[in-house]
This record gives sequence, structure tokens and C-alpha cells, in this order.
Amino acid sequence: MLIQLIIVSASLAQTPQPNIVIFLVDDLGWQDTSVPFHSETTPFNERYNTPNLEKLAASATKYTNAYSAGPVCTPSRTSLLTGQSPARSHITYWTLYKDTDTSKNHPTLSPPKWDLDALQPGEITLPSLLQDAGYHTMHVGKAHLGAVDSLGGDPTNLGFDVNVAGHGAGGPGSFYGTHRFMATREKMDFDNHQIWDVPGLEKYHDQDIFLSEALAIEACNEIDKAVKIGKPFFLHFAPYAVHAPLMPNPKYIEKYKDIDAREAAYATMIESADAALGSVLNKLDELGIEENTIVIFTSDNGGLSAHARGGEPHTHNAPLRSGKGSAYEGGIRVPLVVQDLGKKSSVNTSNVITHDLFPTIMKYAGASIPADHVIDGVSLDSIHEQRVIGWHQPHQWGAPGPGIEPFTAVRQGKWKLIFFHDGARYELYNLEKDIGETNNLVMEKPLILKKLERLLKEWAKVRNAQPSILKETRNPVLWKAE
Repeated sequence: MLIQLIIVSASLAQTPQPNIVIFLVDDLGWQDTSVPFHSETTPFNERYNTPNLEKLAASATKYTNAYSAGPVCTPSRTSLLTGQSPARSHITYWTLYKDTDTSKNHPTLSPPKWDLDALQPGEITLPSLLQDAGYHTMHVGKAHLGAVDSLGGDPTNLGFDVNVAGHGAGGPGSFYGTHRFMATREKMDFDNHQIWDVPGLEKYHDQDIFLSEALAIEACNEIDKAVKIGKPFFLHFAPYAVHAPLMPNPKYIEKYKDIDAREAAYATMIESADAALGSVLNKLDELGIEENTIVIFTSDNGGLSAHARGGEPHTHNAPLRSGKGSAYEGGIRVPLVVQDLGKKSSVNTSNVITHDLFPTIMKYAGASIPADHVIDGVSLDSIHEQRVIGWHQPHQWGAPGPGIEPFTAVRQGKWKLIFFHDGARYELYNLEKDIGETNNLVMEKPLILKKLERLLKEWAKVRNAQPSILKETRNPVLWKAE
């Protein structure tokens, strides 16, 4: 027995730390892949082509009730790196310029004070902790973690050893190398359109190459370098796709010629992102390190549906309601696939959220979370069915649409309660029976409403979630349970 214990202990001691790859797609909706996350295959699953995600999912766990930490990008992206809900970090909206509030005007509400510049040096982050645990940390693609003209705009100030093409802006000027990945219009939403130009890819300027492909080449090059360094690596690969501007990749456009031109462009962008995933998976195979590499695939928020898309707005995530920016499922439910070292196919129906990936990855790495760093995430292997997850966005997003207004929400089990700050309105849904959130049960389920009201208030209080401010009185909106 003693000899056996010695052998097992020696084996564990020699087990190398796994490499970890997270593939974080931008604005990819729950229905935007050929891998079905719903209980049945939908027309959108049949439209889109993601063969590499299909391959990954065949030997991974598919999470069918996975959520982003918020309905827009910066809050979710920073949540992944801190393990904290945006309600706690007060990074509750997307950032751009230093000390500048990007919230759109709401007729009756103002946003509370929030962390305008988002993540900054000195804050505890996933890559910095992985560095301490012996990892080589790499960022490739979209960052949008800190304001453009702040130190946090550069991922190397946040714990990454390497940064390729990441800065403080949330979208690319262009997806075309022939455009130098720069904005070609005189103006975009902001006067300084050059802020959207993708940095660090000058070698691809004037080439006939799509941004996702250029980033995939760079990601694979960084994997090669990491293997030569001899350390385990953490790759945070965040292609700018499928964020606007919607631009077709000519390589894939022919197969979508029979649908709306904007929808065809969107479909090619999805396929381009999937091809980038395939390039990384092939590189892992080529180097013989796939067996000791964990791969995670997800999105930073729900799919865009309020504008820029073809067809009827707010329908592009069906059967989910609405899309990016919204409190409804279309704004926050996302695909999540986790291929751990066991590489077994399974389906998990637990309610999980972006910041759960922080403790999950730390556990994979055998790394410790500092005792004074409070997190809201729970490791994916420790989720219990009655946990409460929540969202808090006390801001007005730019495009109008269903559920696109300041809100706080919680989900426990099958029940979801949304508190809209304007008018202090509640909406209650049974997501098992009504995934499209069409039947508000506030009047029919008073006991469930009372329970969820209490849970929402407790969830917000523990995290010091700051509600919107009433313009007329300059007082904060009160939680209805108060």
C-alpha cells in the first residue's frame, strides 16, 4: 500500500499544468452556431456553419443555460478576468475614452457613478494570478477591458505577457486587410473614427485577408512561441467577430447568396470565427499538446438584433426574446462549450455565468485565489441547482428595443425576475415553460414573486449594486421590495 501511495503521489507531482485556451467570440448569440443549445435544432442552427465548434463539442461539455455577466461587452469581459459580477466591480457598462460616460440618454433616469475606465493596473486579474502560478499569458484580438487612453487599455498592464491587436475600443474599423483594418467612413458613432483602427497588425495591411484569419495566424504563432518557452500557457483569444461593422468574408459568401445581404455577411463572419477556432485546434494537434490543453468557447453577450441586421429587428435570437443590450434572454444567454482533459461529451443544464470561468480556470491551473479577493463566480464542478445568478445594468444602451433599458435581474432554477428601473416594474418568467419570455407571471405567482423580490434585493445588497438615479429628484431608484 505504501509503495502504491508513493507511486500515485509521484505521478501527481509530475502531472504538468494544463494549457488553457479561451475562445471568446464577440456578440455571438445563443443560436448563432450549427451546434444546437436549445432542446431542438432551430432554423438558425441550420443556417450557420461552425464545423470546428461541432468537433470541439463532440468531446466536451455543452452548457445549455449559460449566461454572459451582462448584455454588453466590457462588463462581461472584465467579469471573466476578475471573477466578479459587474454589480460588484461597478464596471456596469462599456468603456471607451478615459473618464467618459458612454451611457445613452434616458428620458427619466441617469446612471449612477460607475467605473468609467474599467480594469486598471494593480487590480487582481486572472492572467496576473496565472502568471504567479507559472503560466505564460497571451491575449490576441479584442480586449476592451480598459479605456483607450488609460493604462488598462493595454492588456500587458493587466497580467498578459503578450498582447496582439488588443486595445480599449470594442470594435474594428474594418475586417479587411485591404482597408488596413481601419474605418473607411468619415464618421462612425464618434467623431474620432480612428479610435476603431485595430493596432499591431501592420504586416497584414493591404493584404487580401479577413481579420479573423490574421488573428488566427497570430494566435498560432504565439502558441508556437509559448511551447518553446517551456511554460504552460493561457491564451485569451477574442476575435473581433462578429461585432459590427457587418462585413462579408468573400471566402464564404457564395453559400449564403439566397438570404438577405446583411444576414449573409453575418453568416460569413460566424464561419470565419469558427475557422479561426479550427486553426487553433489544429495547431494544438500539430504540436502534440491537445491532450494537455483545456479549451473553452463562449461569447461576451447575446447576439446583435436591434440594428445593423437584416430582416425584422429583435428576432435574430429566436426562440429567445430580443438581443444584445437587453435584459431578456436574447441579450444574455450565450453558447458555452468546455473541453477539459477528460474530453468526454456531455450536456449540462445548470445555470452558469461568465464569472464562473474565473474559479474554474484557477482550479484547472492548480492556482490559488487570494483570500482578500472576493469573487462571485463558482467553479463549474461545484454548481448547485438553487444558486442565484444575477445581472445589473443601470444604463441605457444605444439601440431601442424590448428589454433594452436600465435593469437588474436574477434567476434561480427555472424562475427569472427582471426589475426595470424606469417605473420600478417587475416581470417574472418561468423559463422552463416560456423561454421566449412572453407570459409575465407577476400577477399569477405572488408567492414566487415575493421570494424572487427578496432574492434580488439580497443579491444587489451583497454586491453594493448601484441603481439608476431619478432625474427629477436626483435620488436612487428604490428596490421595490423596500
